[in-house]
Amino acid sequence: MLSKRNKNAGKHPSYDKLNMSEERRQKKIAYDTKYHKTKERKEYRANLNAANKKAGTYGNGDGKDMSHTVKGLRLRTAKSNRKHNGQNGKTTTQK
Repeated sequence: MLSKRNKNAGKHPSYDKLNMSEERRQKKIAYDTKYHKTKERKEYRANLNAANKKAGTYGNGDGKDMSHTVKGLRLRTAKSNRKHNGQNGKTTTQK
């Protein structure tokens, strides 16, 4: 059985662009792990997962995500949703 863990975790191309040492990468991974364990991030993910399930797109491999926009949640392609990660975590879309 294949592992559900992302095989590319901790190997983002930006680490190489930023010339991160292995020690710095490990610190960042530890920070990210701690950050994503917070109550706020868990609620955020739960909210998006619930919206995905309601829309019928959760886990079916259709490449769709629920996206936070200025006007609320909407369904978009995962590629489109993730490329609009604005500066300081604010969306660049208005739709």
